[in-house]
Amino acid sequence: MRIPTMTPDEVKRRVENGTAILVDIREPMEHARESIPGAQLNSLSNFNPTTYIAPGAPATIFHCQSGKRTADNAEQLLNCGASEAYLMQGGLSGWKAAGHLTVINRDKPIEMQRQVQIAAGVIVLLSVLLAWWVSVFFLTLTAFVGGGLVFAGVSGWCGMAKILNAMPWNRAQS
Repeated sequence: MRIPTMTPDEVKRRVENGTAILVDIREPMEHARESIPGAQLNSLSNFNPTTYIAPGAPATIFHCQSGKRTADNAEQLLNCGASEAYLMQGGLSGWKAAGHLTVINRDKPIEMQRQVQIAAGVIVLLSVLLAWWVSVFFLTLTAFVGGGLVFAGVSGWCGMAKILNAMPWNRAQS
């Protein structure tokens, strides 16, 4: 069974008039950095389908960053027990493209994927520069990072993300 979608404008109207709740399925780090006002967090990694089982509860509209995660997990979301369930087209990106406001907390770290991209880019750039100026053997660092990214993509386990997650700026604040 396919889960229906709603445009960000439709979602905004439904949430504002109280006929729907908006649920963010992104990870806590992503939600803490930027979110739609009033959206509840129920991340896919810890998804609790019983949260929305309530007689007479308003419709539940799910969103992620771009709409891909919600579409990929539509069956799981549809089985959450909500009286009505929808996906928001375009996710948070679609919401912002429609001109709707978000809450941004710049004190929170950027999402892990972007941290990995920045770290990998810096390491590759430095190793190429060092290979140019010092020794060609610095290119082994570029190969190591490239191999690590391929392994992360194939296996779903990223060593760089594990290391970055342990950094002080990513530790949960009490």
